[in-house]
Amino acid sequence: MGYHINKVEWELGKELLQQIRERVFVCELHIPKHIEFDNLDRYAHHILVTDDSQGPVATGRLCSDGLIGRIAVLPEHRNRSVYRSLLTYIVELAQQQGCDCVSINCILNEVERFKRNGFEQQGHVFMEAGIPRLRMQCPINRFNTKPFTLVH
Repeated sequence: MGYHINKVEWELGKELLQQIRERVFVCELHIPKHIEFDNLDRYAHHILVTDDSQGPVATGRLCSDGLIGRIAVLPEHRNRSVYRSLLTYIVELAQQQGCDCVSINCILNEVERFKRNGFEQQGHVFMEAGIPRLRMQCPINRFNTKPFTLVH
């Protein structure tokens, strides 16, 4: 199965982006809907991954400060190819936008894995949607997408 990756404007792709994120974050991970969809959605760059029949399978967003977030892949499409393609696209987009580094709000049990893969801690532990997280940052030229599969 092939996948197609495109940047979409929030207002134009909102229905499909919300469909994926609601299924993954709200239904599967029990994130409250009012937290999942925030004001950053209006300003972020959104990426939509579709399959060969143009069905939506994954999404992610890039904020202007290089923060990668809202990576959501439907369960039946969770494979290294989808994650690697999505993250590669987002990192290339960050580079085009002039970002030197990318960051991810990492759940605490993933911090060591991110450190092993070139990320450094930024700031202190904070709560996001009731989940303790730590912002991890990596220079774009050192970011390797291969080890990452579930980076919600």
